[in-house]
Amino acid sequence: MARTRIIEFAESALNDCDDICLWYADQQVPEVGKRLVGEVVAQIERLVDFPESGRIVPEFGLTNLREIIFPPFRIVYRLEGSRICIVRVWRSERLLKLSEGKI
Repeated sequence: MARTRIIEFAESALNDCDDICLWYADQQVPEVGKRLVGEVVAQIERLVDFPESGRIVPEFGLTNLREIIFPPFRIVYRLEGSRICIVRVWRSERLLKLSEGKI
């Protein structure tokens, strides 16, 4: 029997998606931001069937903290049993840092 997985978004990831849309809107191309966020969500949806398909985040080396590289973004997520928590959606060149000892 297939295991049911739930995808959740941390507030930080939701804010990242909003920021992407706002940045492109400021550049006078709001449709690009909406399209990119839609493509990010499509990448995230595959995690329901393939939760370990992202690589381990190299800055930490933790098996439950993974990322999908979807240029120009890093989609960082945490595996928590049957839950998949999307933590950040950042530009690929940014390094991930721990905030107050946790992600």
